[in-house]
Amino acid sequence: MSTGVARHGGPTYRSGKWFQGDSINAMSSRAWLRSQGHSVAMFDGRPTIGIINSWADTTPCNMNLRGLAEHVKRGVLRAGGFPLELPVMSLGETLMKPTTMLYRNLMAMEVEECIRAYPFDGVVLLSGCDKTTPAMILGLASTDIPGIVVTSGPMLRSIRGTEELGGSSGLWKAYTTYQTGAMEDKTWREIEGCIGRSAGHCGVMGSASTMAIVAEALGLTLPGNAAIPAVDSRRLALAEESGYRIVQMVAEGLVPERILTRAAFENAITALVAVGGSTNAIIHMTAIARRAGVDITLDDFDRISRRTPVLANVLPIGSRQMEDFFYAGGLPAVLHELGDLINPDAVTVTGRTLREQCESAENLDPGTIRPRTNPLREEGGIAVLRGNLCPAGAVIKHAAASPELLRHRGRAIVFHDKADLAARIHDPDLPVDASSVLVLRNSGPVGGPGMPEWGMLPIPLKLARQGVVDMVRISDARMSGTSFGTCVLHVAPESAVGGPLALVEDGDEIELDVDKRTLTLLVSDEELARRKERWTPPAVTPDRGFTWLYRHYVEQADKGADFAFLAGRTSAAEPMYQPTDQ
Repeated sequence: MSTGVARHGGPTYRSGKWFQGDSINAMSSRAWLRSQGHSVAMFDGRPTIGIINSWADTTPCNMNLRGLAEHVKRGVLRAGGFPLELPVMSLGETLMKPTTMLYRNLMAMEVEECIRAYPFDGVVLLSGCDKTTPAMILGLASTDIPGIVVTSGPMLRSIRGTEELGGSSGLWKAYTTYQTGAMEDKTWREIEGCIGRSAGHCGVMGSASTMAIVAEALGLTLPGNAAIPAVDSRRLALAEESGYRIVQMVAEGLVPERILTRAAFENAITALVAVGGSTNAIIHMTAIARRAGVDITLDDFDRISRRTPVLANVLPIGSRQMEDFFYAGGLPAVLHELGDLINPDAVTVTGRTLREQCESAENLDPGTIRPRTNPLREEGGIAVLRGNLCPAGAVIKHAAASPELLRHRGRAIVFHDKADLAARIHDPDLPVDASSVLVLRNSGPVGGPGMPEWGMLPIPLKLARQGVVDMVRISDARMSGTSFGTCVLHVAPESAVGGPLALVEDGDEIELDVDKRTLTLLVSDEELARRKERWTPPAVTPDRGFTWLYRHYVEQADKGADFAFLAGRTSAAEPMYQPTDQ
């Protein structure tokens, strides 16, 4: 009979439901592992550790994960565990269209289902590029299996000669210069070969770096994971230690529910603000909290942002890059500087609290990580807006905006969708000036689909040539964490489902007041009601596959753009297919 007890004694593990006993199912599970050359001693009575890898040729940010997996295996074996690596869907931001955000939920579902369906007692999640980290955490948060995250790490700083290019953030600025004719073709082509100099994700505080920091601040990684450069040998050593630690976590029963508490989310939001992180993290963290059964809202982000100073002098709101951030001490140094702003009760994968872990951290470069007594900004750089144009909220990264535009009134120039924007934005006859408010709709979760990173609308060339570098821009889209400018994002409800953004017309006055946290369409309620009666939803295509599923079931940005049917966690203790004696 299938006893659920190791053949040679010792602890009982979840994986024993696959491997132990004399049923035909247990025998076949063992036999096919032995076909790979594993002896029975490798998996009999040992915890089985899944190494879930998002490495792919299509995801350059994650190219080093293939090698990192081997170091994780080394750590698992050193601790007495049995490692099994498997690939999952990989989301490559640079190549995948229209956006990897469209497929974040699909990857999260795959990670969750793999954890449930395979004989894993614990998992190590290997991620890197923007959406791979939140997708993996979403999958893990939905289960009760111990897990630890290892990210790919940032690439080396981008340099051309002796000029710091500023990574992806610098690329946006260089492209505007190139478009206006102020940069030679030769220089533009040379920059192409200097922006990405190594393996790893973007080397500034974009979405990938931000989500690595969020993962560390949530307590899901070993200390220091977020900032170690991808090509630094210390990342290999951290991967090995993560493999070693997950075996101990299995023995301790240190499951996500004990780590992903409200205290952990408040710490992660504090860290997000202190490093000047990407607005994309708001959507991901909201979704993760809903999976974990923790009530986090947009108001929590605004409240914590108001109390938390920005300490990391890292692009796009500062001047340094992630490589510098690592040398300065990384996230542990930031957390140490934040002191009593970090909740002392949040447990991490080490078994210690986050505050305990950073007590001895050093700030080795106060120019890159500012002391709390001399912050880059006194108040956090993210604000949540409310008003008749965004009843369910909108966000702005005001730390990356132009101060003179944070209180602004202007007339709308409306673009129906991305195609309309592309066709007209640089038209010399477009009736636009520097005071205009550019509005892009049908770019949210349903309208995009997938809420693409279109929120940093381009400056019309005729204005750029006049020296205009920023304008107020409003959309239901996201923007890259490497982007900048006075961009109001994540307007909810989105226009494609009939949100007020759908009712804006050319010439309407819009008022933005970041201090008051308001975004107002200066049109009467009666007129908006008349417009709503005339409104018809945009055509939705395609009518098949995952995109169909996504558009029918995705929630709005303020709910994390997740699927409602995935909220909350459930047990993964029992295998999907119960072994029998037949």
